[in-house]
Amino acid sequence: MKQTGNILSGPVESRDFPDWFREEQRDAWKQFESLPAPRRKDQLWRFSSVDLLDLKPFKFGGALSDKDRDAILEQSRGLDEVAARLIFAGDQLIQRDVISEQLKKRGVIFQPLERAMVEHADLFRKHFMSQPAVLGSAKFAALHKALVSSGTFLYVPRGLEIDLPIEIFHWLHGENTSVFPHLLLVTDELAKVTVIESFKSLDENATGFACGVNDLIAGPGAKITYVCAQTWGKNVRALQMNTTTVDHDASALSLNLHLGGRYSRFESLSRLIGEGGRSDLLAVSVADGEQEFDARTLQDHVSPHTASDLLYKNALDDRARSTFGGLIRVEPHAHFTDAYQKVRNLLLSDDSEANSMPGLEILADNVRCTHGATSGQIDADELFYLRTRGIPIPVAQRLIVTGFLNEVIQRLDQPAIAAHLHGLIEQKFGKG
Repeated sequence: MKQTGNILSGPVESRDFPDWFREEQRDAWKQFESLPAPRRKDQLWRFSSVDLLDLKPFKFGGALSDKDRDAILEQSRGLDEVAARLIFAGDQLIQRDVISEQLKKRGVIFQPLERAMVEHADLFRKHFMSQPAVLGSAKFAALHKALVSSGTFLYVPRGLEIDLPIEIFHWLHGENTSVFPHLLLVTDELAKVTVIESFKSLDENATGFACGVNDLIAGPGAKITYVCAQTWGKNVRALQMNTTTVDHDASALSLNLHLGGRYSRFESLSRLIGEGGRSDLLAVSVADGEQEFDARTLQDHVSPHTASDLLYKNALDDRARSTFGGLIRVEPHAHFTDAYQKVRNLLLSDDSEANSMPGLEILADNVRCTHGATSGQIDADELFYLRTRGIPIPVAQRLIVTGFLNEVIQRLDQPAIAAHLHGLIEQKFGKG
């Protein structure tokens, strides 16, 4: 049964979910109601425009017209070659390009959440939102759990490498509508997979609310590459909570591209629970007008001989604002940790603002940890060099910004996805 009405009315009891999951949703709703709303003076919400997170206007998405459905399907093509694709409009799965029979026979599971919680209940219950939201958005994580009604479940079995990326689209449609996207990705030992999720609005000007969660689990020796391409409409309020768990000798690389939304908060918790694990956390944000991007991260080194590397870059124009609050935490006995954290902000106007709060908490010996944040304007010599070659100032500025951001995207080492992300950035510049 499709949800209707205001999201503050709570979960729909008659949805066709297992009893245990409906009970978990009821408990999550009680938790949401009991937790206080964030305040700007809270350390984990410092500098954030929390007044933009008033949920009273937002409702569940209504029926999807044939015209809107056709428009969404037409625009839901990011990559030419993919292993599989899911397209969601609100909480409705509107198209599924299934994985090959060969991958199915080898044990790959790629299906909507509501099927996975029935057909693979043990695996689902073990990993679905198993890590607490510790970076400030516990209230919104509870809201997500209470109201999520669809999403993606992907399981890659031991030793299997999926060569082509898997593509997922989430769309907002309608005025003051909401969406609760979810990805649960579990890789078994020595498995390998790349997933790209796109978050889009059918109407660029419509107000909306998005509250998403990702659970990424990299088993022993596995390799996960996750890419988020966020291009919500300019009046969307969005929160995205990501938890990555990396077992021994595994690696997880996430790259988050943030271009859309009025206010977008991204929380990333990366837990390195096995020796030899590695986590790379990459992000690119391009903001203009009065956009605000708010990133909070935790690189949590639980086991010894683990590595993490965070590189976030923001380009801010007009009155745009960015906030970064990140912590590298080395737990007791997590010796020989190797961890880095670097945030760079490029301010393209005198009115733009960047707030960066990197931090370290080291509770073990024999570690190498560095962190830093810088903010600056376009280099005058670089701009002069391009102008002397007849390049107009706006074009020269765009070239410099693109070069500044490219360092992050190159780390992906996947040309097709990198070209797609560059295209999205160019579209963003074209709207300015």
